[in-house]
Amino acid sequence: MLKTVIKSYNELTKNELYTILRIRSEVFVVEQRIAYQDLDNKDQKALHIMGYIDNELIAYTRIFKPNDYFQYASIGRVLIAKKYRRFDYGKEIMKTSILAIETHFNEVTIKISAQLYLKRFYSNLGFVAYGDVYMEDEIPHTAMLKGEKSKLSELN
Repeated sequence: MLKTVIKSYNELTKNELYTILRIRSEVFVVEQRIAYQDLDNKDQKALHIMGYIDNELIAYTRIFKPNDYFQYASIGRVLIAKKYRRFDYGKEIMKTSILAIETHFNEVTIKISAQLYLKRFYSNLGFVAYGDVYMEDEIPHTAMLKGEKSKLSELN
């Protein structure tokens, strides 16, 4: 089972921050072969959700309250270390992130910018895709929203 820890930027130790940046680079830059600016000055506003197996960081997201990234609360930089992807840790870290938004921000409406190939994964967690597919860092993405039925009905 995934052990999760939630910390603000100021609560992160130097080693935790280094490990987060290393795994994000490993997945988003090296594995996906995309040169992009990961250090976007948004980590300081985020809560960082870290998932551990045997004291190794293998899962991560960062969450934002409304208007710190998007109009709605949001989840980003979702990742699972490659060798752990077949164990459903993605669902665990996302469920923890959704609950953290509800608990820490008192919000139920969540927006994500999802890589298109993961649309079904996020749909299974209650997210609904809307709008046109767009390119972000050379990868097709779709906007997705989860939450209040009234806000979801406005998308159609």
